[in-house]
Amino acid sequence: MIMGTASGVGKTALATALCRIFRQDGYKAAPFKSQNMTPNTALTENGDEIAVSQMLQAHAAGAEPGADMNPLILKPGAGPTSLYSKIQVILNGRYFGTVDGQSFKNVRKDMMRHISAAYSRLASAYDVIVVEGAGSPVELNLKRNDIVNMGVAKLINAPVMLVTDIDRGGAFAALYGTIGLLEDSERKYIKAVIINRFKGDTAYFADGVKIIEKITGTPVAGVVPYIPFTLPEEDAGAGGRGGGFSAVDRGNATDISDIDFINAQIDVLAAGVRKALDMKLVYDILNGGV
Repeated sequence: MIMGTASGVGKTALATALCRIFRQDGYKAAPFKSQNMTPNTALTENGDEIAVSQMLQAHAAGAEPGADMNPLILKPGAGPTSLYSKIQVILNGRYFGTVDGQSFKNVRKDMMRHISAAYSRLASAYDVIVVEGAGSPVELNLKRNDIVNMGVAKLINAPVMLVTDIDRGGAFAALYGTIGLLEDSERKYIKAVIINRFKGDTAYFADGVKIIEKITGTPVAGVVPYIPFTLPEEDAGAGGRGGGFSAVDRGNATDISDIDFINAQIDVLAAGVRKALDMKLVYDILNGGV
């Protein structure tokens, strides 16, 4: 499972890269994100609606896109006071209803059983599931009813790699603070951390790696450099940070029917991530050896 210290740190891009890497290494892989808040969706062959990011991750993995890969979508809609005053809920690929933020708290209580069922169906059909979290796992006011981060990790007993974006600054505090705010029962799931979007020669960050491993007690799986590539935005508010979706301007980047272009971009991303990560450590984590 890929979690992040915040939104926009590169979880989606890294999950996409891992889907392609596992496919290249001969595994039958599939993506999974229990809940995605995004207006950017696409239809599968049978008419189910999933987030564009999971559609692309399925393509990276060579898997047939399906609603089980993204069982819950929240599509923010314009309202009188806030972008989030009305939320369209897509459940298991189909329209479920439109609720306000307060009402969704009641709807959410029933969602974990749908998430669990979707994941179980995927797990029975694939060798490796690359699970993506959302935002941060330590938004303390939201944790009690979490259905996308540690709630999912516990449900499926998933080892977690925690990602932070060093280009934003504050990577040491973000990793130390996130791991420190986890409960003891949650901290054991964090098996490694990933430093994302490093600009310059990553060799200069060797001391930084040692410091992070010392203060967090967690191995660094890799320092991923800034990788220019173009893929459709996961989310309208992503802002095209680079080393993440839409790093390079291209007029038809949001057209996911341009398979040749998308394939080439995923290969660029996967090659850069494979080179940066300690893949032996990744496979040790995957096989329960860490």
